[in-house]
Amino acid sequence: MAPMLPHHHRSDTKASHKPFKTRHASKNSIRELAKGKIESTGKRSSHRKTPHQQVMSKFDRKNQAKQMRQIKHQQNQKSASIFAGHNGAPRIVAVIPLFRDLDAVAAIQSLNQAVDAESIWPLEGHMKVRINRFKQNLVYVPVRRDLLLAMDACRCADFVIFLLSPMEEPDEEGELFLKAIEGQGVSNVLTMVQNLNSIESTKARSQIVISLKSFITHFFPTQEKVLSLDSESECANVIRSLCTTTPKGIKWREDRSWLLSESVQWPTMTDPAATQSDMIVTGVVRGRSLKADRLVHVGDWGHFQIGKITDASLPLSRKRKAEEMNIDDAGEEQTLEEPTPEQEDLDELAPYEAIMDDVDASSVLTAPKERRGVLLDDHHYFSDDEGHLPEAPKRLPKGTSSYQAAWFLGDMSDSGSDFEEFEDDHDGDIDMSTPAMPADGLEGLAGATQGEPTEAAPTEYPQSEMFLDPAPDEEAAQLAEYRASRKNEAEEDLEFPDEIELHPNVLARERLARYRGLKSLKTSYWETSEDRAHEPEDWNRLLQVPDYKRAKKQADNDALIGGVQPGRRVHVHLRNVPLSLQQHYKPGNPLALYSVLRHEQKRTVVNFSMTLHSDYPQPLKSKTELVVQCGPRRFVINPLFSQLGNTPNDVHKFQRYLHPGQTAVASFISPLTWGSVPALFFEASSTSEGSPLKLIATGTSLPPSTSRIIAKRVILTGHPYKIHKKLVTVRYMFFNKEDVNWFKALQLWTKRGRSGFIKESLGTHGYFKATFDGRINPQDAVGVSLYKRVWPRQARPWREGDALSTRTVSDV
Repeated sequence: MAPMLPHHHRSDTKASHKPFKTRHASKNSIRELAKGKIESTGKRSSHRKTPHQQVMSKFDRKNQAKQMRQIKHQQNQKSASIFAGHNGAPRIVAVIPLFRDLDAVAAIQSLNQAVDAESIWPLEGHMKVRINRFKQNLVYVPVRRDLLLAMDACRCADFVIFLLSPMEEPDEEGELFLKAIEGQGVSNVLTMVQNLNSIESTKARSQIVISLKSFITHFFPTQEKVLSLDSESECANVIRSLCTTTPKGIKWREDRSWLLSESVQWPTMTDPAATQSDMIVTGVVRGRSLKADRLVHVGDWGHFQIGKITDASLPLSRKRKAEEMNIDDAGEEQTLEEPTPEQEDLDELAPYEAIMDDVDASSVLTAPKERRGVLLDDHHYFSDDEGHLPEAPKRLPKGTSSYQAAWFLGDMSDSGSDFEEFEDDHDGDIDMSTPAMPADGLEGLAGATQGEPTEAAPTEYPQSEMFLDPAPDEEAAQLAEYRASRKNEAEEDLEFPDEIELHPNVLARERLARYRGLKSLKTSYWETSEDRAHEPEDWNRLLQVPDYKRAKKQADNDALIGGVQPGRRVHVHLRNVPLSLQQHYKPGNPLALYSVLRHEQKRTVVNFSMTLHSDYPQPLKSKTELVVQCGPRRFVINPLFSQLGNTPNDVHKFQRYLHPGQTAVASFISPLTWGSVPALFFEASSTSEGSPLKLIATGTSLPPSTSRIIAKRVILTGHPYKIHKKLVTVRYMFFNKEDVNWFKALQLWTKRGRSGFIKESLGTHGYFKATFDGRINPQDAVGVSLYKRVWPRQARPWREGDALSTRTVSDV
């Protein structure tokens, strides 16, 4: 028997061979290491350019997160510091009932009873409460069911409490309140339901709360709960939120200084013949610092100058040590801020002296020259000065090259049979049978002659025939029949919204004297000197803002320097307040004072993006009288609608109507507003019970511009009477030979995309021949576009009780 051999286990590790020695790596090895990554070849390519692109270590990331938390905490402390202390600024809470059977005062009492707070009712009707548990002051602003009062209260509120009813369905007026408040901007929002215990079934209560939550989250998606005023614990939670939450504020409001009026002091003894006097408004400064050099806007009363700002701090607590605080109750009012010589005036327009100093020799109007043609872009074609026209093409023998053509000083023609038209062109010979491009625009010029047909050069055009004008009765009947068919077609598919029809006895060159042609609406140059005779009054006195971003930054930076710091209670002394406003003042209504930024009282052409609500029943006509609210101000306007977007020539097409759901730019002349501020558009309503205004559109303020051109377009259409390939005889566009020659330079187009030009007039009734870039359809219509500049209209401040017109203003 053979001896047993010992069992051998295979080694667990692989033997590694000696690597291949090489000084340079091969391409395959480099590709294997890269694994598809592309390495940069720069000298410092491994370093990131910005701190955000740098790869930080774990310690650096933790340190950066800690620093961000500290900065955020410091910002919250700074924003909440004005509420600290016994006499700190109160947190303003607006209570808005959305149903008629709800009571805002009873809701406030339920909240106070939950924390055993005592309330003090000032004369103006605002309830001031001291919450000792959280050491905070609250000011409740109860509002009755009125749209304008609710909007005024929510504009100056840190918190808004909406009251819902468990018994009624949300009505149209309640939804109007929510849309308007949401559109103008709102700070923190809370939702509560009143009289929920009147529902006996517990299951029904929970279903009602779920339904109300679904309703309110449609307007404010961040709402997590709908709390009950009948539950003491939920009321205590609401008070806790009001006292501990930092208000997020409203962007446009926090960029300005503002205060909620606690009291208004009118003069006690005045001259019976006086119409103006000083007035004192008392309140706590909020937002930015309040400066005496800036103008203020009070309610719907308008702009006023500040005489001085004095201290109105409440008496301090005497529990403190005498050495820490010296209390002098008999002391005089301390003046905190007085206006300087740089205080802004109330002028809305530039003075005449400044305008006359800026007038240069080029802006002086000269006597208009006699023109023989319509203005196309920046030139009157067919006028006496035709130096702009290209040279007439030479008639040269066939086969003449560009070099040989330079040696012919004039036309070399004997019979014309061996010659062709030729234009000096370095790119090569021009084939006149090539159809003209739409942007060419030179075929209709008076200096350009067309090729004449010869025996050796046949043409596609037929031989000229004598044209006879039709009989007047026959032509009138044909015109009426054609326009009736065109009218029915326009009603069906609305192909020509800007089309107009001229009466045969009306001269087009007089009816459309202010109109001009444009080769391109978006790129063609607009000659503004032709519009100076039609400028509105005081157009040159409007504020000019050539660099909007820089001017806005300067206005914002100016509001950060000096002034009375926020959180201080002050008396604001206003100058030259009309005494008639005392009759309109109602102490129970909220009244706020807003400081406007530099130049915000000056008038200019303001633009707003405006979106008409999709549920509006009909298109809104341009220049309809509306009321716009932008920030703290309201104006009565007649806006012009134009297309959105930026164009190289700053020309925008005028829109006669704004259709439901569409967005356009609304332009008018009013004081400007810096920044992107929400805007609400209202119209007069006779059916609304709570307010004479009805919200129909929302928008945002855009940069103002007096150089933005709004061009109104009209379209003249004609009927292709005879068609022979690319040559068409057109009628019913004009009705006399002079009008054809006047508008001869304009480009023709069809709704199916063809373009052409007028070749010559036929007869005396407005018929003409036109050449197109291709064969047109007999059912097609030939059109020509004309434009004129329309000017925005002045806006006026809105006052409560103003009667608004419900009729549309006539067209431009």
